[in-house]
Amino acid sequence: MAPLKFALLRERKTPPDRRAVLSPITMSKAQEAFPKASFIVEASPIRVFPDVAYEKAEFEVKEDISEADVMLGVKEVPIEALIPNKKYFFFSHTIKKQPYNRDLLKAVLEKNIELYDHEVITRKSGLRLIGFGRYAGLVGAYNAFRAYGKRHKTFDLPPANTLTDVSALIAQLKKIELPAIKICLSGSGKVAGGAQEILEAMGIKKVTIEEYLTKEFKKPVYCKIGVMDYAKRKDGVKGSLAQFIKDPTGYETNFLRFAKVSQVFIAGHFYGDGAPYLFTRGEAKSEDFNIEVIADISCDIDGPVASTLRASTIADPFYGYDPQTEKEVAFDAPGAITVMAVDNLPCELPKDASEGFGELFVERVLPAFFNDDKDGILYRARMTKDGKLTKRFSYLQDYVDGKE
Repeated sequence: MAPLKFALLRERKTPPDRRAVLSPITMSKAQEAFPKASFIVEASPIRVFPDVAYEKAEFEVKEDISEADVMLGVKEVPIEALIPNKKYFFFSHTIKKQPYNRDLLKAVLEKNIELYDHEVITRKSGLRLIGFGRYAGLVGAYNAFRAYGKRHKTFDLPPANTLTDVSALIAQLKKIELPAIKICLSGSGKVAGGAQEILEAMGIKKVTIEEYLTKEFKKPVYCKIGVMDYAKRKDGVKGSLAQFIKDPTGYETNFLRFAKVSQVFIAGHFYGDGAPYLFTRGEAKSEDFNIEVIADISCDIDGPVASTLRASTIADPFYGYDPQTEKEVAFDAPGAITVMAVDNLPCELPKDASEGFGELFVERVLPAFFNDDKDGILYRARMTKDGKLTKRFSYLQDYVDGKE
């Protein structure tokens, strides 16, 4: 195997993203583990790890990184910054035919770039191998309680991006006192897992779904719900997760039983095409709908969580949804649901998120460059090659051609 040179890219997207695929420590570990790999760093004034930290770890920091073979970034690379005939790793946000990135994918093909999307770095089973999901869950849950305190004017948590790391978030949360509220957490993946870490660290008791729906408690409690808890078959027959994944069209929501008894809802589930909405705008009008705060980490606009009218920002994370008018209002307006729908939550914990992501990248992706991709990791994640879409992503051709 010939030596390979990797370059850590400067993030150029606005608003600025301070994350990096590899921290100086993780890069050093990668260098040690793969003697045929070498690493250079594109100078950046905003990266959470300063240039000098990479230089102290004995990596070259440069303005021109065109000598590298493989470019490692987080967010989309602006078209004018793409270097032709290179391999690139970043979240391209094109696999769902996002219209705002059509020109980016077109440019990738025109410049003969081999694009690997972090989102489709998977096992054979389709399970994702790397991502920032855990950190989205951690910050999303923190923001749920920040929103609750602001709405009720009972406590005031600082913004997550003013704190250094996860332990600092938890230290802040341990200072607050919550009434005997019920918190519903949806999801079964890394996002929900991150949110659950926060709930556990706060000492909030987990209860069974039966207890959650039928009992009163003197302290705050939470329950974690999966697809078969918030969706049911329309014909009344007991459903199965495998069947739902294959074809969700025979299912309808069973979420409203949770909405009746919950004050806070943390949405950490994955929403697939054709699946039933958790609740509609019509259902949110019901007098039985008692949720006050929704932290929609999944952030599907106009989707399964009816109150998510738009994504919010780190600078201005909360808005209100008035169920009766179906319009946006102030986050603390009377009768409104307070919504947190920040769509780039891991950016609030750039150091921890980068370190966690980098460790997974070195463990699960880098070996594929030096073992002939024996597990097919690069094969599955490769979207373009030789100026064309690969077979797995050929469904994007009409999108690239502007036909849809």
